[in-house]
Amino acid sequence: MNINETHEGEVLVIAVDGRIDSTTSRQLEEVLPERMQATPRVLLDMSEVQYVSSAGLRVLLKAAKIARSTGHELVLTGLLPQVHEVFQVIGFDSLFRILPDRAAAMAALAG
Repeated sequence: MNINETHEGEVLVIAVDGRIDSTTSRQLEEVLPERMQATPRVLLDMSEVQYVSSAGLRVLLKAAKIARSTGHELVLTGLLPQVHEVFQVIGFDSLFRILPDRAAAMAALAG
């Protein structure tokens, strides 16, 4: 898994590429919670994520809790159909603001 961070205006864009599973979720856990606490607006681009295991979902849930407790915004974008289906089945689609593409997510975070 690769994680790339860029700033677009006041938004931190974290693009994840690969699988988020028990082997790789630790990488995301080292980055995402800290960034959620420090940055008011975070866009998590998952357009290159083919699979998310329960370990990856736990990291994302932790980020969502941090966002809620700090009043920060976390928007997910680019979920592939198989990943989006997992989010729907377990109810994560109600915990996260999920938008179809980066442009829509950036517009939501800008407003």
